[in-house]
Amino acid sequence: MARTVAQAMVATLKASGVRRVYGIPGDSLNGFTDALRRDGDLAWEHVRHEEAAAFAAAGEAGLTGQLAVCAGSCGPGNLHLINGLYDANRSGVPVLAIAAHIPTPEIGSGYFQETHPQQLFAECSVYCELASIPEQMPRLLEMAMRAAVQRRGVAVLVIPGEIFFADADAGPGRWPAAVRQAESVIRPDDASLAAAAEVLNRAQRVTILAGAGCAGAHDQLVDIAGTLKAPVVHSLRGKEHVEHDNPYDVGMTGLIGFSSGYRAMEHCDALLMLGTDFPYQPFYPDDVPVVQVDVRGERIGRRVPVRVPLVGTVKDTVDALLPLLSSKTDTAHLDRMTAHYRRARSRLDRLAEPGRGGRPLHPQHVAAMLDRLATDDAAFTVDVGRPSIWAARYLHLNGRRRLLGSFTHGSMANALPQAIGVQAVDRKRQVIALSGDGGIAMLLGELLTLRQQQLPVKVVVFNNSALSFVELEMKAAGIVTYGTDVPDSDYGAIAKAAGLFGVRVDSADQLETALRDALAHDGPAVVDVRTARQELSLPPKLTYGQIKGFTLYATRTILSGNADEIVELAHTNLRQLDLE
Repeated sequence: MARTVAQAMVATLKASGVRRVYGIPGDSLNGFTDALRRDGDLAWEHVRHEEAAAFAAAGEAGLTGQLAVCAGSCGPGNLHLINGLYDANRSGVPVLAIAAHIPTPEIGSGYFQETHPQQLFAECSVYCELASIPEQMPRLLEMAMRAAVQRRGVAVLVIPGEIFFADADAGPGRWPAAVRQAESVIRPDDASLAAAAEVLNRAQRVTILAGAGCAGAHDQLVDIAGTLKAPVVHSLRGKEHVEHDNPYDVGMTGLIGFSSGYRAMEHCDALLMLGTDFPYQPFYPDDVPVVQVDVRGERIGRRVPVRVPLVGTVKDTVDALLPLLSSKTDTAHLDRMTAHYRRARSRLDRLAEPGRGGRPLHPQHVAAMLDRLATDDAAFTVDVGRPSIWAARYLHLNGRRRLLGSFTHGSMANALPQAIGVQAVDRKRQVIALSGDGGIAMLLGELLTLRQQQLPVKVVVFNNSALSFVELEMKAAGIVTYGTDVPDSDYGAIAKAAGLFGVRVDSADQLETALRDALAHDGPAVVDVRTARQELSLPPKLTYGQIKGFTLYATRTILSGNADEIVELAHTNLRQLDLE
C-alpha cells in the first residue's frame, strides 16, 4: 500500500531519534497528525498554545542536545510558534518546526489565513524553505534536519497541506533513513594557539569567563584554570556546566551576578573567554588582552576587542592549548578572588531567611528551601526576571542537575512550557518550574497540558502581584512604577480547579510542608508562594546613575502620593544593610 508524504516524514523522524511532536492540530496539518495517529509510536504532545509547543521543543532539545520537533497549522497556527523558535535558535538548540501552509494554488491570492512563513521565520532559523511539490520533500526534510543538528538552531519546513496526503513514493525522491549529528574535532591552527599561549603565559592575573560552550568540557576548564591559577567567572547559561566541582569558581558577573565575579573581571590583566557570548559590555575589563574561544567564529569579538581569536570547541581547543602553557605558581589573584567569593556567598546565604511572621516571604528563602528539597538530578526551568535571579544565586548545580531558561532571548512565560518538554523526555525525573506570577499568567492554559499529558511537573510560583523585575528597572531609572500590577491571584486554587495538586503559601512556617507535599505528589503540582514585592536584587556594582535613579524614584514616588511603597521597600530590605 502506498504511503503518504506525511507517513514517510513520520518514519524518517522516528529513524532519526525523534519520539514526540508538540503542537495543536488544524486543517492544513491534518495529513501529518493523521500519520502520527496511524503510526502510534511517535507521540503527539497536545499543548494549549503553539508558543508553548515551540518552548517545549526547545526545552527538550536543551536537555538532550538532540533534535526536537514542533508543528503548527497554517497562518495564525504556525505564526504562534515564532517566540519559542526565536528562543531555541538564540539558545543554539536543534529544533525542527513543521509549518503547515495554505493550498499551493492559493499562495499569493490573499487566501484565508494566508501568511508568508518563509519571510516570517527567516530571522529565527538557520534553515527555512517551502516545499512546492511532493517530490521535494525527501531532500528538503533531510536538509532541514541536518541544518538543525549541525548548526545547532531552528529549521523551519513550510509544507502546503495537500502535500502531506501526496504519494511519497511517486517520482525520483528518496526518503532518508536517518539524520544524526556528525561529530568532529574542531580546534584552531598551531599559530593561533601559540599566540594565545604567549598572551596567557605573559599575564600575571588571568581571569576566565566561561559560558554554555563549556558543556562537555568541565575537566578541560578545571585543568586550564589550575594551570593559569585563574578564577573562573561564569555566565548564567554556563552555570550548570561550570559551577560544580570547581575550586576556581567565583560566581557570576552581570546585573544578576556576584560582586566576586565582577571583581575577578575588573582586576585581571588578561581575560580568557571560553564558550561565552556574554552580552553586557560594561562588565568587561578595560584595556586588557582577550583570548576568546568559540566554535562559531562569527561570535568572536562581538562584545569586546579580542587579541587572539580561537575558533574551535572549548574541549578540543583547551586540549590543544594546555601543553603550550606554563604552569603558574603565583596564586595571589586567585586567592583574593576566591576569598571574595566566599564572603559574597555568605552574604547571599544570610539573605535567605524566612522573613517576619505574617508578612510575604523573602524569595531568597523560597529558592534556598527548594534547592535543599529538590533531588540531586532535578531539572529546573526558570522564568525571566526575578526567578532567574534567585535560581542563579541559590540553586546549587552538581553536574547532574540541569538549569534551563530563556537566558538569551529573555522571553516571559518560558518556564512552564519548557518544563513540559523536559518532563516529556523522562516522566520519572523531578522537573521544577520556577515561575513568576506574570509569567505563569501569560500561558496559564498550559496547566491543562500538564493534566492532559499526565506530566508531573512541579510549578513554584513566586507571587508578588507585580512584574517586579520591570519595577526594579524603573526604580533604577528614576521612574515611578506604573502599569506593573498583576492581580493577586491564588494559583494554587486555580491549579486545584484544573484538576492538579495546588496549595497557597502565605507564611514561612507553611513553606517546607507545602514544597515537600508537592514534590512527593504523583502528578503535576502548583505551589503558589506569596513573596515580598519590594525585595531588591542589587547588582554586583551600583553605578552613580543607578543610585541617582533610585533617589529620583523615591522622591517622585513620595510626591505622587505613594509614600507607603517607600516604607515597604525599606522594611523589606533593611536587613541587606548589615550584611557587608
